[in-house]
Amino acid sequence: MTTSPTPPTHPVLTAIEARVLGTLMEKARTVPDSYPLSLNSLVLGCNQKTTRDPLMELEDAQVATAVANLRELGLVHETTGGRTTKFSHNFQRGMNVFEQSAVLLGMLMLRGPQTAGELRLNTERWYRFADISSVEGFLDELLERSPEKGGPLVVKLPRLSGTREQRWAHLLCGPVDVNELESVRALHTPGGLAERVERLEQELVQLRQVVQKLCAELGVSPDALAALD
Repeated sequence: MTTSPTPPTHPVLTAIEARVLGTLMEKARTVPDSYPLSLNSLVLGCNQKTTRDPLMELEDAQVATAVANLRELGLVHETTGGRTTKFSHNFQRGMNVFEQSAVLLGMLMLRGPQTAGELRLNTERWYRFADISSVEGFLDELLERSPEKGGPLVVKLPRLSGTREQRWAHLLCGPVDVNELESVRALHTPGGLAERVERLEQELVQLRQVVQKLCAELGVSPDALAALD
């Protein structure tokens, strides 16, 4: 199932462009002394193994192409001077959103769908929301954004089985495929494929140990048993 809001009039980004933009937005707030970012620093930020979902392994050329596209959209600025070209974002003005809304969208681009409570916690280094109701207020505003302003920028996802709160996702890369999100989640949650594979591997190790013990008691080698098959 894919969410199908009114077709947007705002720019539709690729996953790499969203990662680049989210990374610039993060570093502007968390490491201002190192901002704007060089291409090398931007690539490292995009490929971080923490606070990123999904994880990416982007090459310099991919990030450079994304930056060039974002510059054309007016969402990234290039700073020249000295030896290194550096880049900064222009998201809030380019997308015509409030600061708080930009913070929430940036976090959704970096870490995927989240509940309002998770967003409040995860954005604490970027902006301190007074409470969850404040977060929900800005999310609702982004959800109800008029066509004249480019249409909705977030969507509220169906509640997952066994959960109490609904998650929010951004629409900057177009409609959200809920089925795909569920498949990815199944790989990383208890009872998912990843856990089942790990459990099977542990059982296989235990079976091998039992076979080796039996072979030792019988005075035969495991290779001899295999030859009987």
